[in-house]
Amino acid sequence: MQMKDRIAFVTGGGRGIGRAVCRELLSRGAAGVVIADLDGALAQATAAELGGLGLQCDVSNETAVRAAVAAAIAHYGRVDVLLSNAGFGSSELDLDDALAEPNDLWARMWQVHVMSHVYASRAVLPGMLERGEGYLVNVASAAGLLCQVGDAAYSATKHAAVGLAESLAITYGERGIRVSVVCPQYIATAITGLDEKLPADAPAGLLSVEQAATAIVDGLEREPFLILTHPEVLTYVQRKTADYDRWIGGMRRLREGLRKGAGFLKVRQ
Repeated sequence: MQMKDRIAFVTGGGRGIGRAVCRELLSRGAAGVVIADLDGALAQATAAELGGLGLQCDVSNETAVRAAVAAAIAHYGRVDVLLSNAGFGSSELDLDDALAEPNDLWARMWQVHVMSHVYASRAVLPGMLERGEGYLVNVASAAGLLCQVGDAAYSATKHAAVGLAESLAITYGERGIRVSVVCPQYIATAITGLDEKLPADAPAGLLSVEQAATAIVDGLEREPFLILTHPEVLTYVQRKTADYDRWIGGMRRLREGLRKGAGFLKVRQ
């Protein structure tokens, strides 16, 4: 789908990858962007900076999501592209206890990483189906294809996000609805414990939000189901599925390396 003259609704759009994608969409001729963020002031500030509509929205609340989508449609007339991008990570990795994360964190991860995609898709799909065209884009993570060592809740919910996107693609693909899932690996954002500027000594594989946004919007224009900011992730997935036991063994060795302080690998995918 070419982005020229399109209207995009972006959750988590106030900062990080979401903001960078909004900027990239506008640079490619998008007619408008809706910047929805839990931080309403940040959404408004980003909208003022880039041009667009800024809305406060808690994506874990279906009523709030429906209200934000209704406001977007009232303002622009339609939503062509949903980029369901909002997400968060737990503050620390626990390499010794996969079940240590409290139930309320598991519940919050489920709401933000899975149900937010459900809520947003429910809200935009009727108009898309009526027009016979639309694009649902769920942002998951490389952890949804591989695993984030030390963060079981993050990995499990990101896997679920990938599965949900598969179901959407299977169900709606023949009705004019494109569906993609974005699975970034290492990006310089708050979720990886970094700011949005690459450090001078950035290791190979760490991308800026601008680099990630370019890869994502390039993907939107090609329309593959799986959009990867780091193409090598596909090779890792192929190795994983070719020999699952070998992959588990390798991840155990990675965990041991992390326990011994293997630097950059501590950041989240």
